[in-house]
Amino acid sequence: MKRIFGAKNNKEPPPSIQDASDRINKRGESVEDKVKRLDAELCKYKDQIKRTRPGPAQEAIKARAMRVLKQKKMYEGQRDMLYNQTFNLDQVSFAAEGLKDAQQTMTALKSANKELKGMMKTVKIQDIDNLQDEMMDLMDVSSEIQDSLGRSYNVPDDIDEDDLMGELDALEADMGNETEADGVPSYLQPDKEPDLDEELDLPPPPPGRTTTGAQPERAAQKAEDEWGLPAVPRASLRG
Repeated sequence: MKRIFGAKNNKEPPPSIQDASDRINKRGESVEDKVKRLDAELCKYKDQIKRTRPGPAQEAIKARAMRVLKQKKMYEGQRDMLYNQTFNLDQVSFAAEGLKDAQQTMTALKSANKELKGMMKTVKIQDIDNLQDEMMDLMDVSSEIQDSLGRSYNVPDDIDEDDLMGELDALEADMGNETEADGVPSYLQPDKEPDLDEELDLPPPPPGRTTTGAQPERAAQKAEDEWGLPAVPRASLRG
């Protein structure tokens, strides 16, 4: 059968844009090298024309220089054409890559849209609103329970605020009367008995006479022992 109809030729796959761009770039580099060699040759001919005198020799050098210059112009045209082709291929490549990115983006968006739809079926706005309402009710009940547990059992409801303010002012005034030395309030300080001699303004007793009656007892009461306590009179100890 192969001899009659012939064998099927395996066609090579068409070159990609990148392959075509790489091949054109190689050709452009080759043409660029030729242009550089022709430039070097033209510089050599230019120096020879400067060193030679006008005549047949100089004309021959100019003819060779003109031939090289024509080749250079031809190669430069080919180079520019190849660069234009490369530029067009690059534009096509950029467009193709952009379309591929757009396709991948669309595929990802479709997949995400499908997943979101499936998730939205399990989540309902009404359920969320009901849950929020229940939470607010629970928080209100919790606040009422805390307020109820924080009430004091011994505070009557018929207390006059004016009386409380009066007691508070009296307490502040009493605290203001504290002594500067030890900082003890006045209601904690010991009572001071008035001195009868100072109040009655009696004259001092004559020399040689001792005080009798209540004065010796008062002097004894004012005396203190080694422990800082009021000393006990000796007469009371004998009795």
